[in-house]
Amino acid sequence: MPAGKRLPALNEIQFLELQSLVEHASGVILLPDRRAVIAARLARRLRHYQLATFADYLHLLTLPGQHAERQRVVELLVAKETYFFREHRHFEFLAHWLAEHPGPTRLWSAACASGEEAYSLAMVASEHAVNDNWRILASDMSPGMLGLAREGIYDIAQARYFPQGWLQRYCQCGVGEMAGRLQVQLALRERVSWRQINLIQALPDDLGVFDAILLRNLLSCFSQDDKQRVVQRLLARLRPGGLLLIGHSESIHGLGLPLRPILPSVFERLC
Repeated sequence: MPAGKRLPALNEIQFLELQSLVEHASGVILLPDRRAVIAARLARRLRHYQLATFADYLHLLTLPGQHAERQRVVELLVAKETYFFREHRHFEFLAHWLAEHPGPTRLWSAACASGEEAYSLAMVASEHAVNDNWRILASDMSPGMLGLAREGIYDIAQARYFPQGWLQRYCQCGVGEMAGRLQVQLALRERVSWRQINLIQALPDDLGVFDAILLRNLLSCFSQDDKQRVVQRLLARLRPGGLLLIGHSESIHGLGLPLRPILPSVFERLC
């Protein structure tokens, strides 16, 4: 699709093909009311391949050797809004919890996207943990997102909800060509381990057990069956008495899980 040309239509059958591809790869269900957004996000791929229609692009995805392009589609279409200290009440709660929880402490940002959640968690742990014996695992299914997260470079607008003084304490602000951007300081980046994990698949055997797991703003994209399976997998890696945090607008009601609500969207694993 040449630059400047009108965006081609994404019809219902083509949308359903994309929906099936994304759900199979990630468990995420694309909603029909997002069709226009989906078309806009994929327009750059049509331009990249100089294709005129979504039918041409969907055919390309079926060809041998296009695994990387199919993965790129999933990354483009499941990308979620993220910024530092999103849903800040979770971090306020964790600050108090860490202050009363002697280490060692293992924390898992299970759907970390481009890393803002994991670094927010690391800042809170640096400020409030009883001692320095804490570590964070951050995982995502997208290699591209994990690459961005490891670099720790973000637009300064992503820092609009930083507590006072934390931007200067934990980040370096860019100058010259990097003006308007920030980078998380190396000492903090080194406290986070990054790993590619697809939560709808079996988890790696060597993950170990965690004291708190954040799985926020992803469950609402899953079918009820996938939601059940994903949370059960995570609970198998959460110690009894450990915490599971989900998005404020999400629900795990009716799944019959061994969890006790502490606050809305914060749960404690029972024995």
